[in-house]
Amino acid sequence: MLKHNTLTIAILTGLGFLPLANAADEFLDKRWYIAPFGSFVRTEGGHNTADGWGGGLGIGKTLNEHFNVEVKGFYQAFGSYKPSGHYIGDWQLGGGTVDAQYFFNRNKFAPYTVVGLGAMMRHLPSGSEAKGFIAELGAGFTYEVSDNFLLRSDVRYRYNNNPSASSSSGLDQFHDVVVNFGFVIPLGAKPTQIAQVAPPIVSAPPVPDCRTLDADGDGVNNCQDSCPNTPASSKVDDAGCPIRLILKNEHFNFDSAELTFKARQLLDEVATSLNLYPQKNAIEVQGHASSEGSDTHNMKLSQRRAESVVSYLKGKGVSNKLRAIGFGESRPVADNSTEGGRSANRRVELIWIDN
Repeated sequence: MLKHNTLTIAILTGLGFLPLANAADEFLDKRWYIAPFGSFVRTEGGHNTADGWGGGLGIGKTLNEHFNVEVKGFYQAFGSYKPSGHYIGDWQLGGGTVDAQYFFNRNKFAPYTVVGLGAMMRHLPSGSEAKGFIAELGAGFTYEVSDNFLLRSDVRYRYNNNPSASSSSGLDQFHDVVVNFGFVIPLGAKPTQIAQVAPPIVSAPPVPDCRTLDADGDGVNNCQDSCPNTPASSKVDDAGCPIRLILKNEHFNFDSAELTFKARQLLDEVATSLNLYPQKNAIEVQGHASSEGSDTHNMKLSQRRAESVVSYLKGKGVSNKLRAIGFGESRPVADNSTEGGRSANRRVELIWIDN
């Protein structure tokens, strides 16, 4: 009974050394391996047996940073003697276990604990056999000589229960100590941790000072411009918002209120600016003419041209209040006695009115 209790305590103690592996840590070396070994068996001596020797082979797999699992087969033998000291033959042991090994670390020197369960057959000098269950509990270490060669040794307590030998007094249970020594040969190249190279830090380009920029070229820097993208020919106030825009003679066909392609391009810019940055101001569209032709004709032509501009802007969705007024030749800005002067006087002006 004492031996049974001792075995139970030993196994439970060994299992206490097998905590759950830390799945958060990435462990790369998960190779298969083979592990030949030699054994020294220290028998309990209660059956007139001497200590013996043996060997075997293990085939295992590294599961993660802490655990290995291994299938192991072995053969061991030791002599048997009569109480008088007369040699009567060898006991021969053959069997195998499935081992679970827990490594405390994976350094060059790596200590571990091991629990093994399996079966074994004892061939007695008398010619009889005893088949039974074995449990092993022990501790050991590995020492890495190179990536593909490690020295290994462990010491194990072995319990052997032989229910088939229960008819033979004293042959149903055995308690031995086994010392294994050998080496481990991992299969394949040892994986290495690939260094994580941080992407180069790309500095963001410096943000230009808005005080040095004038995107629409209206003379008001971007910091102070409340009306970006005003047409290039606009006259603006201190906030960059248009107060006057002049469509010169080339924006209309000769003696006609029809807008030229150039005029439509310019008015498209005006409409876009007014729709994106709406202002409450009303806009007065003033038509002007040169002194050529009669006053009546010039008055009507300037009115039609102003109305043509108003109609085009409304068609582009401009919501400002628009008013068309023709002034004829009454407000010249240049000398009508020259062609250059007359050309300057033929114009339409858009004037933003303060409400």
